[in-house]
Amino acid sequence: MEVYRDLGIDARVREAGASISASMGIFSGHSLKEVIEVKPRREGPRKFPLSGLLETISPESGTFVTQDMSEPVLVDVARERGGDVRFYTECVGVDQDGDGVTATLKDRESGATSTVRADYLIAADGAGSPIRNRLNVPTTGRGTMGHLLNILFHADLKSFVERREFSICIVERPEVCGVFTSINNSDRWVFHLSYDPSKGEKASDFPPEKCKELLRIALGMPDVEIDVKSVLPWEPSVRIAERLQHERIFLAGDAAHQMPPWGGQGANSGIADVYNLAWKLAAVMKGHASKALLETYDVERIPVGRAAAEASASGADERGIISAKRNLTFVMGILKKVPLVSGHGYCYTSKVICAENTSPLGGLTWRPWTVPSLFLSLDGRPGSRAPHLWVEHQGKRISTLDLSGKGFVLLAGAEGASWLESAKKVSSALGFDVAAYCAGPEGDLVCSKSGFEAAAGISSRGAILVRPDDFVVWRQRRQPSDPQAQLEHAMRQALCLQ
Repeated sequence: MEVYRDLGIDARVREAGASISASMGIFSGHSLKEVIEVKPRREGPRKFPLSGLLETISPESGTFVTQDMSEPVLVDVARERGGDVRFYTECVGVDQDGDGVTATLKDRESGATSTVRADYLIAADGAGSPIRNRLNVPTTGRGTMGHLLNILFHADLKSFVERREFSICIVERPEVCGVFTSINNSDRWVFHLSYDPSKGEKASDFPPEKCKELLRIALGMPDVEIDVKSVLPWEPSVRIAERLQHERIFLAGDAAHQMPPWGGQGANSGIADVYNLAWKLAAVMKGHASKALLETYDVERIPVGRAAAEASASGADERGIISAKRNLTFVMGILKKVPLVSGHGYCYTSKVICAENTSPLGGLTWRPWTVPSLFLSLDGRPGSRAPHLWVEHQGKRISTLDLSGKGFVLLAGAEGASWLESAKKVSSALGFDVAAYCAGPEGDLVCSKSGFEAAAGISSRGAILVRPDDFVVWRQRRQPSDPQAQLEHAMRQALCLQ
């Protein structure tokens, strides 16, 4: 949601998911009816879990939105901003050379082929990623964890679930085992049916009519009218690509790190992949950075994808579905997910992140004892997402995160005016603007005394440098004798210009 906020479409995404905003909770039983009908109907709206704590972490709260609800928003926005979006089109070949990439496209309706030439290609073509396979990219991880059928169906259950909506309901009985998930809390639902090839079962054993029978049993509603829209086999799996950059081709999303959906990290991780990569591609193509900057995509995103995949897998059982058992394994799986749930909880380490001197005591003497710092490392340290703080800028209440997204931003303490002059000189030397602000009671960014300094781990004369994807690349707790030289050195390191 922070990424969507930067794009100016957070409200549109939230509106798209409004129908499932009340979905919450993981339940299990012998049928959906058995589980849901004993729940009292809720009075009033639901709040996102830990919403109070999240307010100190981010300007955005989390939201529930399914992929088929969010993607129409993204398609519309892409087209509004000049994007060429093509459906029913298959990429049947990719070739690259020293100057660019050529993709051969096939119109699946007419059979006609065409080519598209570009400087770079992002292969976000899913878990089966034909492009990854053509490149012979090795993967690591647990591999296939189970075999499921994704059954998308229509059934009018609105009056039944209203004000007692759920997120996931696990059904276990001799005839059928699987997981219900909400789509719109009205008439569109998904059931992930577990089947076992070791017992001779295969996907073709479950035609739509058979699925209807099993759905009625799993629902506990023998008379409900069901319309099965699709039955698609899939495998909950963990597969992490060992390399994401292949010259001018970059893997992202499920193509880069396939994971089970039970941790809610799949789409979120994929979005974060491309947010990390897009500004780097832009910087290189505009001539602001060297091509070496693109090499940091691997070292920054592979560890994050691996951690998200393993955390997502840790909550699954031997069939690859989310575990209904509340044992130690389940608890440990939940604990692994907690730092990642908000989309934070990790730091980047790469050659563009400037190391800092944290003496004495490893920086403990000036690290804030707050939830963002203690649990998510959101305290201004290089490699972390920049700290969020509400400030007033030009008469408007904004987040410090609202200042980044388009370029590099220098955020200084209340007495850091000299940093602003240094930023102007560095901008002139580099040939593009480095925005700079002072934060304090009388600063460009108006906030409480020492409020920003405490959040960023700096003194009133210190500063942090934030790159376009909101991550801190450099921090000076105090002002050095040569701020311009220090800032220019940090910028050149952040762009691989040295």
